[in-house]
Amino acid sequence: MRALWIGLGTLFVAIGALGVVLPLLPHTIFFLLAAACYARGSERAHTWLMTNRLFGRYLRDYSERRGATPGTKAVTIAMLWIGLAISAWLLAPSPVWLNAILAAVGVGVTTYVLSLNTLRD
Repeated sequence: MRALWIGLGTLFVAIGALGVVLPLLPHTIFFLLAAACYARGSERAHTWLMTNRLFGRYLRDYSERRGATPGTKAVTIAMLWIGLAISAWLLAPSPVWLNAILAAVGVGVTTYVLSLNTLRD
């Protein structure tokens, strides 16, 4: 089982890394899944992920304090809507139902991000 958790954690880190550069692929959720898998499979890998200089702080803020800083929220929402706009533009002309789905995803994720605790340093 330990190898399975480590393998899943590594897969989720790889997908999360892709999500950093691909507009519509979320990255935080995959890093959180990786952290959960590593916690069950490898304390060393879990510690590496949670202390990583690029995204460790965001994972700790989310997992320990259930929130995000105002800057993180703003960047997340801006990147979300930019990615959705690019997707709509690339798919144009697209059916109304597809644009409605993109808009619903945007509204849902924006609502969730705004509902997180706002962390002040």
